[in-house]
Amino acid sequence: MGYRVAVVGATGNVGREMLQILSERQFPVSEVIALASERSAGSEISFGEDEVLKVRSLDKFDFKGTDIVLSSAGAKISAAFAPKAAAAGAVIIDNTSHFRMDPDVPLVVPEVNPQAIAGYTKKNIIANPNCSTIQMVVALKPLHDIAKISRVVVSTYQSVSGAGKEGMDELFNQTRGVYMNQSPERTKFTKQIAFNVIPHIDVFMQDGFTKEEWKMTVETKKILDPNINVVATCVRVPVFISHSEAVNIEFERDISVEEVRAALRSAKGITVVDHRADEGYVTPLEVAGEDNVYVSRIRKDPTVKNGIVLWVVGDNLRKGAALNAVQIAEVLAQDYLKQKAA
Repeated sequence: MGYRVAVVGATGNVGREMLQILSERQFPVSEVIALASERSAGSEISFGEDEVLKVRSLDKFDFKGTDIVLSSAGAKISAAFAPKAAAAGAVIIDNTSHFRMDPDVPLVVPEVNPQAIAGYTKKNIIANPNCSTIQMVVALKPLHDIAKISRVVVSTYQSVSGAGKEGMDELFNQTRGVYMNQSPERTKFTKQIAFNVIPHIDVFMQDGFTKEEWKMTVETKKILDPNINVVATCVRVPVFISHSEAVNIEFERDISVEEVRAALRSAKGITVVDHRADEGYVTPLEVAGEDNVYVSRIRKDPTVKNGIVLWVVGDNLRKGAALNAVQIAEVLAQDYLKQKAA
């Protein structure tokens, strides 16, 4: 026996990854339902290597009898359907920003705070964090366990897939257009993304930070420790898949590079590639399709007391979104819903 699982936003980048990862990890399903907008209803989408699902309309779907919902269809859509689906008995694992800071909704990265999943019963909703937050806290957790972190300064280099298929299409079309002497068309990004970087992700807030930067601050506090101070600068770069981050960490005590490297190497979900030589580090191109968070360029920060600098890279569609959601579902099924599948 298995679980009846619905994937909302199944035709999008993250939704497709969710279906792929459910199959890859052999999540125990009795039925998988692909849900999307009315205009996508009736189309077909792959589930694993051999199965094809017919996409159904989210607006017309009755969630009664559904055990788990993996959702990645936008904050407004989640706000509308998730409470109804939860009231029908489903547990929603939501990949949008809508529920993340709700005090009654756990915000979970399984390698960091799996115990928080127990709080799902308040609303039958679990929130998946921001992609850039996820890979950072995976790297921070084993270090925070051995030497308390007081402050983090992070600069991100975020791929266009974080803006969906439209972002990937815009980078492709603009790049092609440059070589064909065509004026680049902008629809998704505020400035040309091809051969450029844009220090602007999500809307600007009154204090001058963008909402993406705010998310990294408040989500890290909720997931890892409210006493950690975080300041972020989030930048969109002309890379299709995988986010990179330069992370400066200040600890409460002195910590050596050797301690950091050993803690990261022993941690679940992390791969360390840190050689002080040409090619002795990992780039976003190399981690596309990988599940782990990769850490390179580990070194002392000589400008602050107890400082360490890291280079952190991860596939934003997998660990930054779809994989993290499926991992939450795995813990949920194993530790909390096991009796339903018996």
